[in-house]
Amino acid sequence: MLASYLTMAAILFCIGLYGALTKRNAVIVLLSIELMLNAANLNLVAFSKYGLAPSLKGQIFSLFSITVGAAEAAVGIAVLIALFRARGSVNVDDYDEMRR
Repeated sequence: MLASYLTMAAILFCIGLYGALTKRNAVIVLLSIELMLNAANLNLVAFSKYGLAPSLKGQIFSLFSITVGAAEAAVGIAVLIALFRARGSVNVDDYDEMRR
């Protein structure tokens, strides 16, 4: 049973990694990073349930990780909105320089 959770987490992480490395839209990159974070949370929950000493520590840690992910998403979207207002684009290639 643990293997199916780990396989699903690996698939999610690979999809997120592919999206973060290949896509040019900054919103898609942020969503891909969230997918990778959710894969890590799935691993935490699976190991806390099926590990050598089952406990709630992994599930509690994943709740903190979800909270940090929500804050990261809010700050990331706020930065993207500010960059879109300044430059008029959400293309990641346009943000490689600090100045125009």
